[in-house]
Amino acid sequence: MFNIYSRNAFRSLLKATILVCSIALPFTTSAGLITINGSTVGDPTWNRLIGSGPNLSSAGTAVAYDVILFQVDVSTTYDFLSTATNPASWDNYLFLYQDSFDPLNQLTNLIIGNDDFPTIGLSGFNGVALLTGVNYFAVTSGFGNSDVGDFTLTISSNLGTAFIPGVNDVPAPASLAILGLALFGTGILRRRKNV
Repeated sequence: MFNIYSRNAFRSLLKATILVCSIALPFTTSAGLITINGSTVGDPTWNRLIGSGPNLSSAGTAVAYDVILFQVDVSTTYDFLSTATNPASWDNYLFLYQDSFDPLNQLTNLIIGNDDFPTIGLSGFNGVALLTGVNYFAVTSGFGNSDVGDFTLTISSNLGTAFIPGVNDVPAPASLAILGLALFGTGILRRRKNV
């Protein structure tokens, strides 16, 4: 009855579907919260701002930075926390830009910048109003030129969720459709075995 696929071809399709499902689902399960791991080790350098500017730092004249592009699914306020992880409590710094980020034009499109939140190893800000359909850039950097390391960036909100376009922006209904396809495929495979 089901002669469209050979048994091996169908198993390959089923495995691919389950793989896609397993990749898509983790990004849709934590409504209101996204956690991203990153690192500034070996990244390009810039002369960072002091806080939200307008002055450039004299301590961070060639400090490494890491940029994360994201969008939000609801226009509301969001909280940001960058946690230094390795080495523990390295002196990180967080900036938020809208529309684009240019390390040579540090003030252009800057929304906010913050160092110790409230202590070294934590940087961030609360209650930042973001809009849907807009590209935002979270820039994690260091305080001084030798301040580099791994970090975890958390973006949270009670009403909306941040997502990385093209990576984890699969909405829940699409993820459920993929899961449904995987389950449907499993049912067909079982029927073929019984025929």
